[in-house]
Amino acid sequence: MFLRSSPQCRRDCFKVAVARRQPLMSVILVAAACLATGVENRACRAEPSRPPNIVILFADDLGWGDLGCYGHPSIRTPNLDRMAAEGMRFTDFYSAGEVCSPSRAALLTGRYPIRSGMFHDRFRVLRRDSAGGLPGEEMTLAEALKTRGYATACIGKWHLGNYANVAAHHPLRHGFDHYFGLPHSNDMNPAPAAPKGAAGRLDQQADWWAAPLYRDEQLVECPADQTTLTRRYTEEAEQFIRDHKNGPFFRDCSKDMGFFLSVTGVVE
Repeated sequence: MFLRSSPQCRRDCFKVAVARRQPLMSVILVAAACLATGVENRACRAEPSRPPNIVILFADDLGWGDLGCYGHPSIRTPNLDRMAAEGMRFTDFYSAGEVCSPSRAALLTGRYPIRSGMFHDRFRVLRRDSAGGLPGEEMTLAEALKTRGYATACIGKWHLGNYANVAAHHPLRHGFDHYFGLPHSNDMNPAPAAPKGAAGRLDQQADWWAAPLYRDEQLVECPADQTTLTRRYTEEAEQFIRDHKNGPFFRDCSKDMGFFLSVTGVVE
């Protein structure tokens, strides 16, 4: 994990939150804003003149050792390596969950996933036919930022409730203005061509899966063309930034395939 900040900036932002006895989500908001700016301490004031734009890239199936900046001998990741060199690279870090649903719930709510029910002792993640999802009473980072005037977007895999089963689990019901992505993992909708045990095989074929792709609440493609999905996620994210370049905006981008490490950063 890597991001941009300074030790004094982090100390100042947490002092502000603790002094005002803000709830945990407020601490996360202040910390995210300061971590995102990467400028001098004056940017860590409680009410900056221009709130920072916040971008989170969340990775599936990517180990910390898979990047060049962490010493991988053959995988080349020059753009991420540059971000690490120009910002901050952590060598000791933790996640509230090692799989999709609990880690996403913790990131968006600031709470242990067991407290929000996004934890299961058998399946570990929500399934395609699950009726459960992130409870509506949970305050998400997107909802908190919207109270500060942020435009919000979620792009990529949601995996906090299949909104095809229960509409209340849709990202638009949890603080996001715009959504483009899959409701769950890209290998949870087997197509007729899928062999038995397809999810556990290494010789994956695109026609084995019929993943549904949504834009906001409209189904736009099923099966989604997974050979172009990463590119289309990126294009959608770039368009959101262009549309809201005057900010402030919050973009949560969770790719289905492991090309990104979690990053919090500022976009001018």
